[in-house]
Formats: sequence, structure tokens, C-alpha cells
Amino acid sequence: MLKSSTRTGDSLLEILPHWSKRPRCVLFLALCMALLWLPGTAGSTLNCHKTCICASNIVSCSKMNLTTVPTGLPLYTAVLDLSYNEITRLRSEWTPVKLPKLHNLLLSHNGLYFLSSEAFFYVKQLRYLDLSSNNLRQLDEFMFDPLVNLEVLLLYNNQISQIDRSAFIGMINLQKLYLSQNQISRFPVELVKEKSRLEKLSLLDVSSNKIKMLPIDELQVLPAWIKNGLYFHNNPLLCHCDLYTLLAHWHIRKLNSAVDFKDDYTCVLPGPQKTQVGVFDLSGDNMNCSTFKEADEEAFLEQTLTLGCDTKHRNMVKTWTMPGNVLVRPEGNQTAKVLPDGSLQISPVQSEDSGTYTCFAMSEAFNETIYVVLKVHNFTMHGGGETLNTAYTTLVGCLASVVLVLMYLYLTPCRCFCCPNKGKTRGEDSIHSSMLTVTPTHEDPGLKAELNRHVAFIDSKDLQGQNGKLNPNGDEDDDDLDAEAGSLMKGKRKKSVAESISSVFSDTPMVV
Repeated sequence: MLKSSTRTGDSLLEILPHWSKRPRCVLFLALCMALLWLPGTAGSTLNCHKTCICASNIVSCSKMNLTTVPTGLPLYTAVLDLSYNEITRLRSEWTPVKLPKLHNLLLSHNGLYFLSSEAFFYVKQLRYLDLSSNNLRQLDEFMFDPLVNLEVLLLYNNQISQIDRSAFIGMINLQKLYLSQNQISRFPVELVKEKSRLEKLSLLDVSSNKIKMLPIDELQVLPAWIKNGLYFHNNPLLCHCDLYTLLAHWHIRKLNSAVDFKDDYTCVLPGPQKTQVGVFDLSGDNMNCSTFKEADEEAFLEQTLTLGCDTKHRNMVKTWTMPGNVLVRPEGNQTAKVLPDGSLQISPVQSEDSGTYTCFAMSEAFNETIYVVLKVHNFTMHGGGETLNTAYTTLVGCLASVVLVLMYLYLTPCRCFCCPNKGKTRGEDSIHSSMLTVTPTHEDPGLKAELNRHVAFIDSKDLQGQNGKLNPNGDEDDDDLDAEAGSLMKGKRKKSVAESISSVFSDTPMVV
């Protein structure tokens, strides 16, 4: 009889004591079957034979009509394929133990609509996660926070309409994010803009969604290696020339996102018809947007200038040539030098620095050449400001002079009692007063007499037929009259003064 202290199956013998009366061969078979079903022995091997297909560290359970993730997965599993099943919920306990070597997890085509916030707590070493072609509707905050090593995340072909701004915040190593074919209406600019971007993200696909507006200004200042992998085609974008300018620039730079899907970038024209046209056709009859032209760099004398080499790939080896195909050497006695990030610094800028600078960027798999045209103004930045201030001051002075001249010519002059210039002849003062007022207001008796004498001269009996006006055909022999008439009617104002006096007083001759 077997001793309870030395046999593994003694517990079974105690439970079933009548088995001890059986032959030893039967006991041996029962013991072997019990060992197969004991936890922690051959459970994983059994799954590989009946539920999944195991090939070294790859476990493939695809198309097995599974509703839950199999338990007892081997700890050495590196790739787990659960695609094309019916796993609709991924709970936190889908794996009760850590899988430290698991780096690829495939869950596509499962009808998955629920993800626990702790679903990835035991698989922190994941580098590739495929959740595409499911029924996910929203991405909550910190959902992927444990996946600090994840590099590729596939979420395309879901029903995602809401993405929390902190959903991807902890994924510091994420390089590629696929969000196409969802219901997204807001461009997730926080993933790419300065100070909040994922530093290693080089591909963001939000194509075939419901995005109508793009943050054009923030996209324009992105480095070329981000623009190269930024896809937003097949969205109902609203047509405007800024959108055309953005994509036209990307196409000239031969960025993959603009070149590969040029015909798929469409927009909706303003108006009730909602006509859809190609973005690259906006320079024609649709909106007549201006043809894009690369802007030149500008600088001033004595300035420190930095020219960037904005390449489509990161971490490329960059060399520069100056105008005249002069190579920039680290040890050369030149005003230009290549900085550690590959940009070119020119200090101080001189007038002969104008011209075309060429950046040659090289890597093991890709080479790129970028041209930068520099125009140097022939004055310093401070001197240009002084020139501008001088011109402004001159313009203001000219305007002030014109205003003063107009005031002098057209404003009504002062009346006689306020004029400082009282040395004028009384005759001239009287004439001006009669022109400006209908009723004479002179209080000086001598002035009245003088005025009456002049009117009597104009309306003399020899000129009555002219209604008080001078007779151009009449002959006057009186020298005194000629002298007085000459003093009253000088130059161009001769006729106007007479007419003015005639209009003030009646045609009846005055009696002297």
C-alpha cells in the first residue's frame, strides 16, 4: 500500500478509499490522469494542442470562435493572436498573471466594444497593439497609460467619436497611431503640436473621418518629419485658400502624406450645394487661390541668423554649402558654422552672404537635398528702424504743412476790430467788409463817408445805364477818379468788387 507521506496521489486515495482494493495498474492510470489536470502542470500544452496553435513563442488563437481569452497562457508568449473571434469585452482579469515577454497583441475583428482601464496592467512590455475593426466608441483618459513601451497602435475601422485629450499621454515611445475610418470630428492637434506632442510620433493617420476644420497655423510650423506622416485625406474639410497653400507646400517638398494621396484630398465649397472638389484644384476657377511659392529668408547686416534643414526623416547627417558651392567646414575661418542639430548659423550677417544655401541630408536608407535662398538687406536692423522713423516724421510734417495751407486759404478771416494789422488803408478794409457782410457795420463816420463816396462814384450819372457797374466803353477824364478806381479794383479782383457792391446796395443812385 502506498504511503501518504511519499506519494503525490495520496490525497486522491484518501478521498476514494475503495480504489485501494483495485489492482495497482488501475491506480497508476488514475494517478497519471490526475497529474495531467493539476494546476500549473500541462495546462498550456493542452491549450496549444486543442484551442490555439503554438509555434515557439507565438500563440495563434485566430478564428476559434472564442468569447474570452484562453487562460493558462505560457509565460514565454511573445506574440498572441486573438483576431477574428467574438471577444466583445476585454476585462482587467483577462490574464491573471504577468506576461513579461508579450510584445505583440492582436485583437482585431472581434466586435470589441469595452476596454477596461486596467486591461493592459500585466502586459506593459507591449510594442504592437492591434484593436482595429471593432466597435470601440470612445477612448477614455489614461486608457493606454501602462503601455509606456508601445510603438504601434492600430485603432482604425471602429466607431470612435470621442478621444480624451489625455488618452495617449503616457505613451512616450509611440511612433505610429492609426485612427482612420472612425467618427472623429476634431483633429487631435495636442498629439503633434509643440510642448504637448508625443516626441517619437512620426505617423498620425486621421483620414476618412468627419473632420471639417484643421488648425492650419499650428500644422504649418511642424517639422517636416511630422508632416511627412500626417494623413488627413477623405475628410469633409471646408475649402479655403489656406488649406490649398498648406498642401501645395507639402507637395512641393514631396512629403509622403501629400504625394501618396494627392487625389484623395478633397474639400466642400461654400454654398448650399455642398459641392466637393479636389483641394489641389482650388488654384483654378473654383476659388482662384494664389499659386504657392516658397518664401525666401531675409536678414539684416550684423545680425545672427540660423537656417534650418527641415528634412523628412529624423536623425540624418547634414552638411551645408554656401553660395558659390563653398563647403562649410568646422575648422574653417568662416562666418557660417553647422550647429549640432544640423542647422546653419551665420554670424555676423554680411551683404555678400546673400545667395542660395544647400543642405545635404543623408542616412542609410534615404538622402535629401534642401535649398534655402537668403536675401540680405544692405542696412542693419537698427538702421532700418531709424530710416523708417525718419520717413514717418517727414510724412507727418508734409501733412501738417498741407493742413496749415488749407486753413490759411479757406477759413474766414477775422473782422476788422480783431485784426492785429490795423495799419491798412481804410479803403481796403471797407472793401473787404462789404464783401463779407450784407449790411455795413462800420461805426466810423469818416469810414461811412468814404464808402458813400466810392458808391457814388460807381453809380455816377454817366454810368446809370450800366446799373451801377463800370462801363468798359466809357471814357473818364478825371484823373482823381482813375486813381481811386485803380485803388479799389486792382488785378483780378477789379470786377468782382464792383459786382459785390452792386449786389449789396440797390440800383438807385445815392445822393452825396
